[in-house]
Amino acid sequence: MRARLWQAAFVLACLIQLYGLYSPHQAGPPTGIPNDDKVAHLLLFGSVAYLGLRVGVQARLLLTLLIANAVVSEVVQHFLLRDRSGDPFDSLADLVGVAVGAWLGFRAIRRPGSDQKISGHDMMDS
Repeated sequence: MRARLWQAAFVLACLIQLYGLYSPHQAGPPTGIPNDDKVAHLLLFGSVAYLGLRVGVQARLLLTLLIANAVVSEVVQHFLLRDRSGDPFDSLADLVGVAVGAWLGFRAIRRPGSDQKISGHDMMDS
């Protein structure tokens, strides 16, 4: 049952991330808080990285896709979404989120007593 909750959280995080990045209009109302979008980018990418590792998505695949999405999403926003604009600092926040989420995810699956399999999560495996 617990595994299903982690899986549901991962799917939900992926859907929220995709909506936030590829919606034709800015997701959410302006808050007036400086750099709130950077925090949102960090949290979106970090949560997908963390939850993906928790549910057993292969690290190399997950992190490669997230890194590619960090760059591609800003290019798509800049060139293909009329009411959006690409921002390289958003991509930077995305990459920091991936790093933080991966760090937390690897710590979670490697902690003593964890029922997660670590093989396949080792970035050095071929």
